[in-house]
Amino acid sequence: STSTTTTTTTINMFTGIVEEMGEIVSLETRDDMVLWDGSTGEGTELKVRGSVVMDGAYLGCSICVSGVCLTATALNPESNVFAVGLAPETLRKTNLGTLAPGSAVNLERASEIGGRNSGHFVQGHVDGTGTIVDKWIDEDSLFIKVEVPPSLLKYIVPKGFIAIDGTSLTVCEVDYVSNYFTFMLIEYTQKKIVVPLKEVGEQLN
Repeated sequence: STSTTTTTTTINMFTGIVEEMGEIVSLETRDDMVLWDGSTGEGTELKVRGSVVMDGAYLGCSICVSGVCLTATALNPESNVFAVGLAPETLRKTNLGTLAPGSAVNLERASEIGGRNSGHFVQGHVDGTGTIVDKWIDEDSLFIKVEVPPSLLKYIVPKGFIAIDGTSLTVCEVDYVSNYFTFMLIEYTQKKIVVPLKEVGEQLN
């Protein structure tokens, strides 16, 4: 007889369904980051407070911070604060470098693929940022117009899905001439994510 052993590999991704709004505790440049060979280097560390995402968190786990997949490097369960390192590429591609203590961010824990997914698969690898150029109300919905570079806009299509600051959303309109797209937030979502708190001129991941 032949014995067959099946190995199951667990793959985690994000869904774009924000679990909570967290708060930035600090964003600082440190010169004591220990590298692989024991030497020290300079790097950027972000500390965030969030109660829900700390449930089950462990060193090395992935937490999505406003759309960016980041690795937890320190955990403080007493204060519900976790720390992550921001690589130079992360600072170039996202708006995380503009955050200040007290800033609100969207937070989500990684989900196991194969489970329930009420959003869409979100890798947490941000392609770039867009700038809010207009906001308006349509009955109980909030519409937001975002300007993005043509290099990103060519991948955005009407009624396609997109992750905005880590939130799974549907694209409404795309203007490839004026380089903008729009999306809307229903009344429930408006109260659960940070996007409505942002003003015209601010950036979105």
